[in-house]
Amino acid sequence: MSPLRKLSKSAARSAAALVCALTAVGCASSNSHSHLLQQEDERLLSVPPERSASVARRGTVQRVAPEAYASSFPSSVRCEREARRLQSASRDEAWAALTSCVEGTRFIELDSLLSDAWIRELLVRPEGARLVAQVVAQRGGNVEGELRLLHARKVPIFGLPAAISQPDTYKGRYVLLRAQVADVRTEGEKPTFWLVEKRLGSEEGGASPRLTEVSSRRSGWWSGSGSSSEQEPGSATGQRFDNVSSETGREALGRLAQPDPFFVSGKDFLVLARFDGMRATSGGGDDEETPRLPVLSIVSYFIPHPLAVY
Repeated sequence: MSPLRKLSKSAARSAAALVCALTAVGCASSNSHSHLLQQEDERLLSVPPERSASVARRGTVQRVAPEAYASSFPSSVRCEREARRLQSASRDEAWAALTSCVEGTRFIELDSLLSDAWIRELLVRPEGARLVAQVVAQRGGNVEGELRLLHARKVPIFGLPAAISQPDTYKGRYVLLRAQVADVRTEGEKPTFWLVEKRLGSEEGGASPRLTEVSSRRSGWWSGSGSSSEQEPGSATGQRFDNVSSETGREALGRLAQPDPFFVSGKDFLVLARFDGMRATSGGGDDEETPRLPVLSIVSYFIPHPLAVY
């Protein structure tokens, strides 16, 4: 028999087996093939709908892009739960999935992030602090309250008051603050921002416009000159209570590696930075009475969500 005829018969047998599998007709020569097809179909059907796209033809699991992972789930809670299940197979993949949950949804489950399931990863991964800051921003940016939760789990992110009071102790450590940009100076390609720290609070609201106090710095702020404030109409709201931010009286100099057109005045930002120590204001001497400002290297920043989680 020629090789061509052998090939034709083999193709015919495969076609017959496929017909048997599709029509559920019992064929002695294709029983095993049909059984394998049935097993594969049952396995695919047993996969939850949100994960079925990750199953390959031969039963292997495809790597899901981190940025697309969160879109597979209806909520941040479900997304985190499924990311946690990946830890038994790969902690790296589980962490990438959790990152996608935080970045792809309004992830406000800080207690889940600080749980035993993730706390070790949070403390050893270089991007752990940035992930914490993003979650705090998505919870509304109530820094004072959130720091208490972080410190209960020994997460080494601190507030600006602690850094100012003990600069030697906190130098090089992460600080988290809510702040507005008051002014900016650029030396070469590296801009330095005058940051005015803010705190989040609430006030009883109504349908009438609010007057919001806005700080303004005169051109000589780099030499430690004074500040002024003015009032401007805010937006009307029908809510009983509004989240409002007010100045704490603390200020800092924040440095970025390059200009950023989105880090501008007029907005509250949640800023994650490294504390570089204290610096005397321009024109001051070296004595202890000279005003000093904390200097920060800005790592990342986020716009706080208008709805706060307390």
